[in-house]
This record gives sequence, C-alpha cells and structure tokens, in this order.
Amino acid sequence: MNAPGGGHTLQFTQFGRAVVARPGESVFQSARRAGIRIVGACGGRGTCGSCMVRIADGEFRRLGGEGQATGSATRRKWYRACQVVPGSDCVIEVAPRSLATVVRADTDDAAQIEMLPLDAAVHDLELEVAAATLADPRADLDRLAAAAGTPLERIDLGAARRLPGVLRAGEGRLRVRMRAGEVIDCAPAAARTLGLAIDLGTTNVAGFLVDLRTGARLASLGIENPQAMWGADLISRINHAVHDAAVAEELRAAAVLALNALAADLCRAVGAGVVEIVDVAVCGNTAMHHLLLGLPVRQLGRAPFVAAVRACADLKARDLGLEVAAGACVHLAPNIGGFVGGDHVAALIATEERWSAVRCALLIDIGTNTEISLIRGERFLSASCPSGPALEGGHISCGMRAADGAIERVRLVDGRIRSTTIGGEEAVGLCGSGVLDTLRALLEAGIITTRGRIGTGHPDTGEAGHERYASLAPGVLFTQSDVRAVQLAKSAIRTGIELLLDEAGLEESAIERCVIAGAFGAYIDVDSGIAIGLLPDLPRERFEQVGNAAGLGVRRMLASRRARARAAELARGCRYVELSTRPDFQKRFLHHIDFRAARFTAGPRIHPAS
Repeated sequence: MNAPGGGHTLQFTQFGRAVVARPGESVFQSARRAGIRIVGACGGRGTCGSCMVRIADGEFRRLGGEGQATGSATRRKWYRACQVVPGSDCVIEVAPRSLATVVRADTDDAAQIEMLPLDAAVHDLELEVAAATLADPRADLDRLAAAAGTPLERIDLGAARRLPGVLRAGEGRLRVRMRAGEVIDCAPAAARTLGLAIDLGTTNVAGFLVDLRTGARLASLGIENPQAMWGADLISRINHAVHDAAVAEELRAAAVLALNALAADLCRAVGAGVVEIVDVAVCGNTAMHHLLLGLPVRQLGRAPFVAAVRACADLKARDLGLEVAAGACVHLAPNIGGFVGGDHVAALIATEERWSAVRCALLIDIGTNTEISLIRGERFLSASCPSGPALEGGHISCGMRAADGAIERVRLVDGRIRSTTIGGEEAVGLCGSGVLDTLRALLEAGIITTRGRIGTGHPDTGEAGHERYASLAPGVLFTQSDVRAVQLAKSAIRTGIELLLDEAGLEESAIERCVIAGAFGAYIDVDSGIAIGLLPDLPRERFEQVGNAAGLGVRRMLASRRARARAAELARGCRYVELSTRPDFQKRFLHHIDFRAARFTAGPRIHPAS
C-alpha cells in the first residue's frame, strides 16, 4: 500500500523507523532526509559501495536494472542504497559496516588532565549591585557600572535583555562577562565561565569544554560530521552546495547541528548549561570554514581555488545559530590558502615546540584533505593534497570508519593473511590504519606487484565479477579497485611532499623531524607507511605521531589571545603552493603511483593479472 501522497513506506528495522519515500527518491536519499545514518562516502553517487542495504521485502528498481525481493536468493543480496529506488513498501536492512558508530574520534586522551595557558578573550566580574529605590532610580546598567567601578559603554542586546531578571533573581549579586570592553552576558553569581573549542573536520567533529577561569579542559567528545551524508570528500559537498542553494543551507545547518550537539553533550557531562559557554573557537579546513559560515564555495571548488575570506574572524555566536551565552562570540582560525585552512594553522600552533627545535621539519595532517607544511626556521611552505577518503576507509569496497569490528591490523603469519579488529569483534570491514597494513602485507607476500596488480595462486586471493581480490577475513575483501584507490591517495601525498622539497631546494634527507598529525595519523603503523611509499624513507626516530594536533591548537586559541595572535602571524607567514600548476606534477604523481620505490620484503611471486 502506498503512503499518503503517493510515496512508499520504507521500514528500517534496525532503527525501528518508518520513512515515506518521495517519488523517484533512492533509499539513501530517503534515509538521509529522515536523519537515518547510512554511511555514504561518495555522497550517493554510486561510486564507493559504502551504503549497502538488503531489501528484505518489497519491490524495487535498481538504477540500471529491475529487482524484486520475493525470492530467498534476492533477500540475501546487498545493494547500494543510493542505487535502489523503491517500487512498493519495503523492509530495509542496513549492512553492519554501513551503520558502524565511530569509536576513535579526534579528541586525544580525555582522561589526561590538561591545563592550558590562560589569557582568555573573555573575563568575568562578580559584582554586588545596590537595589534601585525611589531615591536612586538609575538604570540597571548604570548601577552595574557603578558597582564595577568603570564605565560600561557597550552591552550586547542579549545581555541587556537578561540583565534585569538576573539582577533581581540574585538580589543584586551576579556575574558579568566582558569581552573587548563589551558586556556580553549577565549570569547568576554561581555560574561557570566556560569556553568551547571545535575542530570541524571533514570526517569527524571534535569538541572540547574548557574552564576559562582556570584553563582546565573539563570534557572532550567526538562525533561524525553529519555533512558526511553529502559525501565523504570536500569536492562532493562543494558540488552539492554549488548546484542547489537549499542543499548549501542544509550543509550549513548540519555543521551548526553538530556544534550545538557537542555543546549540549559536553555541558551535560559536567553538570553545566550551554548558556555558561561564553566564548567559542573553531578551526577547520577552508571548505568546512566556508560551509559553516554559508560563504560561496563555487570559486573555492575550481582553479585557482580562491577563498572568500582568509583572515581570522570574530562573529556573534547567535548569528551562526549556536546555542550558547547571549552575546558570546565565535573565533574562527585563519586560513592559509587553497584548501589549507585554520585546522592546519591550529596544528602548527600545537606542534611549534617540535618543529621549531630542528632546522627542517615536515608537518603532515593526514586525512580526507591532507595538509602539509615544510618548515625551515621562519619560512613555511604549505600545500594541500586531495588524498580523498581511501586512507580512512572511504571509497574502499569493505571500508568503514574506525568502529568495533573494523580491521585495524593486518600481518602475514606463515604466509597467510591474518587480521585483528577494533574491540576484538568479528570483522565487518576495514578502517584506515588497516588499509596501509593490508597493502604492506600484500606486497610482502607477493600477492600484488610493484605496479599494484593483484595476482593469482595464493590461497587468500580470488576473483568475483571479473575483479580480483584478497580475502582479509570472512566477507571482508580488498579488491583491485581498492588497491588503485590507495595508490592514488598515497601518490597524492608523497608527490606533495616531494614538490614542497623541490620548491625549497632540499633533498628528502634534509627533513630532521616528520610530525604526523590527525586521528588517522595517530593509529597508522609508520613502518607500513614507509613500506608502501606513503611516507619518506627516513630513519624511524625522525617520525613523531601527535594525534589531533588541530584539537590542541584550537583549545590553545580558545584559552589565549596570544595563541590567536600567533596563529594569525603563522597564517600570514605561510606561503601556499598550488601543486597542480607545476609542470612536473603529473610526472611525479605517476611515478609515485607504483610501489617500485617502496621498501618491503618481497615474498614468493604470485602470477599477476593479465
């Protein structure tokens, strides 16, 4: 039976939810519209295979074919949700790896006590204000100024609206929050003075709650970026925003929703209210920055990749839709150029003691959009590499986020492929750290050639649908297409490193310290990265893995005006290098596609694919 309005009802059994599909809408689109999370690395374009569903009952149309879930054989088959259009009411089962909840968010060690250097942009005054009388009927703000002993010439409208009620509820005792000479909030005397730091990543969003009176980090939390429903990579989201203004607003609203959710959950964790957050700092790459602010991204998505705004910005939080204190501001970290944004500036802030201690250092923040800086003294060369989501498990046939059941380590044991998963659960997919290990193991076993071709003749290889694969665990395969996706990603990063060195006139051996940042970077095996040619072939002791450096940097900017000033200085001092304009880019990129320069111990040679 059709639902009212002509649509079909989709029953998502794992969620206990029913959704009415609009005519012509795919299962993926219906789920996304209803807020049901199905991983879709490509944003529903049918290119990644991460949004797998099974039609347990009902009729449907596949893009490119017909189907009906009436026979047992069909009920066992998995389809891409973005390629299935219901033809009747349907019962939908979502594949476990397409549902997996992220368990490794970019929040560092929340249990570690952290005290940030404090020079906050917001300070508060605890005051006792004399009550108004017929003999002294001065305005509340005038009596507040008298109690403060200083003129209060500016007050935020939201703070002015709160002042009379707070003043009388506390019988004259209250707490006044000041920022750059402006009264931004009035609160009960017992209220806390909290700050919220946000690392707005392409894949995940990390939030940190900080006590702005002491500098103590109180709580941390990471969630998946809800914009991932429009694609795991930046270009997918930019294309959606460019072609439909309504979708651009949905992307902006999704980012705001994530920030408000983090604020609420973090405050709840420490028994505080969101109105006690009086200052916010946000970092993100240039695309995330623009999508959050609702800035045009058309010019950012095509050469010469120009940002609308580069410098840091201070805006009223309510103008973005953030649910915090009445007059709180949001400080957005400055961008550098192209897609190298404020998150990379924050990472530079957090790692300065590491890169400044040597003559030449490399900072790599590996992710969907990989940012690299080559640092010599006070000379900074920065570039971005469109590495895509493959190294984080996206655009991989059995790829998934870092969740329970994700394969994270792959090794050869007596010539056979053996894997371990996060949480020790049954394997349901492959996450980023496991991707590098898989390639290294396949190279060592001789299962793939230095050109990246999967061979035959090994008990852990096979072929399905004219595509060869290596079996990592029951039901978890690493295909020829997966190998190619990782080759493209690792070549983009390695080419970026090499071209920055060329720009500086340096050899790879000049790098005295290679700092690897980001949640993915924290969990990868550096030896595997070197072995497949992703990372420079340097002595192991020159590498440092620092986790979410952007998160630490944005916390420092939240707590310190000096850190904000240093961030602005670093952003101005970085010279952005657009790698794609170099005449030798394509040649270098193709050179690093292969594994011929990789360092590994070759196993017995398997017959390559013809």
